Amino acid sequence: MSQKEVNGSSHRGKVLTLETMNQNVRQVEYAVRGPMVLRAVQIEEELKKGVKKPFTEVIKANVGDAHAMGQKPITFIRQVLALCAYPALLEDDKFPEDAKLRARRILDGCGGQSIGAYSASQGIECIRKDVASYIEKRDGGIPSNHENIYLSTGASDAIVTMLKLLICGEGRTRTGVMISIPQYPLYSAALTELQGVQINYYLDEDKCWGLDVGELRRSLTAAREHCNPRALCIINPGNPTGQVQSRQCIEDVIRFAKEEGLLLMADEVYQDNVYAEGCVFHSFKKVLFEMGPEFSSVVELVSFHSTSKCYMGECGFRGGYMEVVNLDPEVKAQLTKLVSVRLCSPVSGQALMDVVVNPPQPGEPSYATFTKERAAVLADLAEKAKLTEESFNNVPGFHCNPVQGAMYTFPRITIPQKAIDQAKAAGQAPDQMYCMKLLETTGICLVPGSGFGQREGTFHFRMTILPPKEKLKYVLEKIAEFNAQFLQDYS
Repeated sequence: MSQKEVNGSSHRGKVLTLETMNQNVRQVEYAVRGPMVLRAVQIEEELKKGVKKPFTEVIKANVGDAHAMGQKPITFIRQVLALCAYPALLEDDKFPEDAKLRARRILDGCGGQSIGAYSASQGIECIRKDVASYIEKRDGGIPSNHENIYLSTGASDAIVTMLKLLICGEGRTRTGVMISIPQYPLYSAALTELQGVQINYYLDEDKCWGLDVGELRRSLTAAREHCNPRALCIINPGNPTGQVQSRQCIEDVIRFAKEEGLLLMADEVYQDNVYAEGCVFHSFKKVLFEMGPEFSSVVELVSFHSTSKCYMGECGFRGGYMEVVNLDPEVKAQLTKLVSVRLCSPVSGQALMDVVVNPPQPGEPSYATFTKERAAVLADLAEKAKLTEESFNNVPGFHCNPVQGAMYTFPRITIPQKAIDQAKAAGQAPDQMYCMKLLETTGICLVPGSGFGQREGTFHFRMTILPPKEKLKYVLEKIAEFNAQFLQDYS
């Protein structure tokens, strides 16, 4: 008896196949965790099984995961989180009173005084108030309303949420979003999934990855021939390029957005990671309001921050926020509805964000330790940024701009024509082949520049500066050795 006769239906195979699944998802690419990382994980398994390699470990320099690279958590942050997670510790004398004070305030804002309870969809109110106070202090007293703060699952979740609100239309009316090239692949991946139109504008590598309004205008004019550009995304400090924008540049971008009727999305998750002499972080919000009501009452701005970067490096807790400025009240109600569909962001991540925006103050018992630990992390990163730049600029065929901020270097590399031809014949981007051979030879995992976008005919890779100093020196030496052999093999 056939299967059809048994249950009255014929067997039709899998409901979900590559052909029947959502094709937008199939087209999504995310280089930071792409083929390089998959192969790195396989190599780790091979090493565990005793397979002989010319190295003993895989070094994942592909992602900005500070704690995975050995950075120690900030004591005060973890004390408050421990108290929130296990309130019985509030009776323990080992914990300082300022940590207990913050934990009690957070718990009082939670249902049942437990971080295991759902929060309001926009986030715990007292934490949003602390975020608003932090922004006001950071921006020299420019007001921030906690009703405009949305706590999120890292900055990534908030960015995708805003893109969902923006993208609409069909054909030439389809929403276009301007993103920098090189870019962080979250943006291209989200636009692919949501069927938005990616509008590339190129950063100027010869001017330390500078942003030029003339290039923005060229990009926008070309895009208006085939879509409806509605938003401009800026990453400052830059990822993967590490540049820090000047105040004048930010003013120029704001003027451009006003003239062209674009919503600004300011990705500012590296705002504490500024290392180069003469560079200062300026928030888009601060500059917007200091430009006066002509701009501050009109330009729609959404700013993003995260607990994953800066000196904290608390990636796994998935804490973040966005602040919306000049959003239409009816659209804001729709935004609140949209975030409520997912109930709330992780409450532990919200608690962590509260400690970030409400750290120990002078006179409190944890202030000295906190400031010492914070300063040590940032000073170490600044030293490694300089070390990386200098080392790469001594490698034949490399050109590395100063790592002014963030956590990455994005050097331009020379790939001989013979290697380019071989890569193309294998269906690979040349810098992907370079990085894959580096991984197989040294165990060092990087991300090829083609995963971030780059000008035609140029090749790069992104490497984090997070490994401990001695390990970073080893990585830099091994890359230099590999590059010399690569150039010799393909000359």
